[in-house]
Amino acid sequence: MTMKTTKMKKVLIALDYDPTAQKVAEVGFSLAKTMDAEVVLLHVISDLVYYSSTEYSPIMGFSDYMGVSPLQLNSVDGLKEAAHHFLDKSKRHLGDKTIQTVVEEGDFAESILKAAKDLHADIIVIGSHSHKWLENIVMGSVTENVLSHTTIPLFIIPTKKHN
Repeated sequence: MTMKTTKMKKVLIALDYDPTAQKVAEVGFSLAKTMDAEVVLLHVISDLVYYSSTEYSPIMGFSDYMGVSPLQLNSVDGLKEAAHHFLDKSKRHLGDKTIQTVVEEGDFAESILKAAKDLHADIIVIGSHSHKWLENIVMGSVTENVLSHTTIPLFIIPTKKHN
């Protein structure tokens, strides 16, 4: 009796602006390559305050990397442009022109799940924490949320830095 295996055709990689996003993108990309699957990079714009707060300023660290001025980050359009720019850079870094990039707006977990459904993704790749200030929680609440509501496999990449 042979087991029927379903081919994983599409890998959705959810990226935030954390410096660990590059690792998440690279690991997700190599996973997709071993399965000969398509890759979709996703960034979710959730909360404008989150981008402008000094508490967690994801883009300031990325300002040169992103080629975006902080002034652009006060509007959703500016944020979308920055997000597309960020995903395009990630795509170039991975060196594959066939990678699709998607920017969604809304709740992180809900948007990731919705994108996975709309894009017919076979697996979701995500980092284990999404925000600096959540590092003390075992797993970021976003990852936990996606995990408890997803019907497709979730590939979680540990992104905690070890001293």
